[in-house]
Amino acid sequence: MSRIGRKAISIPSGVTVTVNADSVTVAGPKGQVMVPVTAGITVTVADNELTVGRQQETKELRAHHGLVRSLLNNAVIGVTTGYKKTLKLVGTGYRVTMKGAGLSLSLGFSHPVDIKAEPGIKLSIDGTDTIHIEGIDKQVVGQMAANIRKIKPPEPYKGKGIRYEDEVVRRKQGKAAA
Repeated sequence: MSRIGRKAISIPSGVTVTVNADSVTVAGPKGQVMVPVTAGITVTVADNELTVGRQQETKELRAHHGLVRSLLNNAVIGVTTGYKKTLKLVGTGYRVTMKGAGLSLSLGFSHPVDIKAEPGIKLSIDGTDTIHIEGIDKQVVGQMAANIRKIKPPEPYKGKGIRYEDEVVRRKQGKAAA
């Protein structure tokens, strides 16, 4: 049996879990997240605990057992505390400004790059070189951060570009003069 799949998820106070035939809805103080459930996976709520099981021992259901449990755990964490990613702009003249609910990035291109916030995402800046991405859905927050980083990823020679706050960029040695 799946090690991750058989762990019970404790439901904190203020969080309600509604189990439907093909999905589970988790609602909390920060919002509501709907998690799809694969056919053959059972979700039960008892004594403020959420347990995930499977009806058969097929390869597909064994794979989805741990996945559904992780998605449900991420939803419970998201509606209680939320998720946050931080990006840093490294480079001379690289800066970010707020433009309505979105961002305007100056990254050395001939034009500023404008970014609109996805639904359920809150963008904020700290100074002119730090971007904070917050939301209740872990996948959407991570995808938004990856999309922003993809505009100008850090290059290996000078380290210029957009990077995650805790990312370490491996630097290459430049051309050696003979």
